[in-house]
Amino acid sequence: MSRKTLMVSCAFAAVAALTGCKKSAPANVAATVNGRPITYADLDKQFQIQFPASGERPSDDQRQIQRLELLRSMIDSEIMLQRAEKANLLATDADVDGKLNELKAPFTQEEFQKQLGVRKMSLDDLRAQLRRQLSVDKLFNKEITSNINITEKDVEEFYKANRGGFNLAEPQIHLAQMLVSSHPDPNVHNLKSSKAQNDAEAQKKIEILLARIRQGEDFAQLAAGYSEDPASTGSGGDLGFIGESALDKTSPELRKMVLSIPAGQVSGIIKTAEGYRILKVLAKEPAGQRELNDPRVQQTIRETMLNRKDQLLKAAYYEIARNEAKIANYLAMSIVPAQEKKK
Repeated sequence: MSRKTLMVSCAFAAVAALTGCKKSAPANVAATVNGRPITYADLDKQFQIQFPASGERPSDDQRQIQRLELLRSMIDSEIMLQRAEKANLLATDADVDGKLNELKAPFTQEEFQKQLGVRKMSLDDLRAQLRRQLSVDKLFNKEITSNINITEKDVEEFYKANRGGFNLAEPQIHLAQMLVSSHPDPNVHNLKSSKAQNDAEAQKKIEILLARIRQGEDFAQLAAGYSEDPASTGSGGDLGFIGESALDKTSPELRKMVLSIPAGQVSGIIKTAEGYRILKVLAKEPAGQRELNDPRVQQTIRETMLNRKDQLLKAAYYEIARNEAKIANYLAMSIVPAQEKKK
């Protein structure tokens, strides 16, 4: 067979394979991960939770972008759940009950049901989400977090390289934030590929994030997954220490609000020119030089280094897991031919 004939044969074989894939797409299945389906019903249910109906209806193209981004997140979640399942790390009923009771603790029954209503979830939906979340947490702890070792030498070298950062000329506040913008920024790359497309979506998204924080979910993980701030998303929303004088340059109201938040607590939703924010006060420090023998300095360094390594390793782990998984995104396949027909 000549080289040209071989190339033509291969081309026809590729086209035939593609056509076969499209014809064999399972009914009502948006994607498969290692053969396990994510149905359109699953996708539509999550879409209603993530993008509640609002006054401003997105265009068909915007809606499809949202569905693709959400499906990508669901695919990632399924990949990690299957890995947890394979490693025998699935959360037990006792794990789920314990977390559920922890989330319920700050609320009356009526208040808790209202929180579920805000997220358009049933109790069974929440239990299923908690089981998945706790299972993936177990996986990450075993595969990543438990293997991170911050040595005394690491701490000492970090301090030497950043000693000036521990000399506080004025009282400092260690802040973290989540930002949701009304105008999607192409430079934003959060773990869930989540971006609001307009102001109504941004407002709903930030309300859902605040509800999840108040129900006990980890601020840094939510920021890494959903925040739209290019500067802090990669570090779980961590803004570092900010001097009180810097707050004076914002607004008296914002400064007063931040200073009133106790360490470890979060703000409500703050509307700014860039979008909607939620701030968390991680710590407050008085002015002066902090030495390495200060336990707070060592703790800060260890937490900072641990969070950085944890975020980096998780991002790499996601990429490796995606590469090793067999994924068929039938929603994406259905969109491309539709675009070709418009030409």
